[in-house]
Amino acid sequence: VRLVESGGGLVQAGGSLRLSCEASGSIFSINTMGWYRQAPGKQRELVATVASGSTPNYADSVKGRFTISRDNAKNTVDLQMNSLKPEDTAVYYCQATVKVRWGMPSYNYWGQGTQVTVSS
Repeated sequence: VRLVESGGGLVQAGGSLRLSCEASGSIFSINTMGWYRQAPGKQRELVATVASGSTPNYADSVKGRFTISRDNAKNTVDLQMNSLKPEDTAVYYCQATVKVRWGMPSYNYWGQGTQVTVSS
């Protein structure tokens, strides 16, 4: 299973970016897909996740500014980030909980990360 992210970059405070992630490989089903981030010197933290058939879950720090969307048919998850702040600067990682075969347990997979830098 491979997760490939795209869409990071440099943006001024108040601007917007959209991150995309596609899961590929041997996939039977995907339960949760989401985004995490890790700033320098800090632990990786949840940004937003969405489980299959459920409503999205957001970190308090991004509620009202970020929107996660998922396309189950394409195994993709996007993160629309608006009103970006310098404190949103981090490496953003895509995550998916994947079952590769019926009857097997699900495992967490991660993308390689994409840098988001917000200048003040």
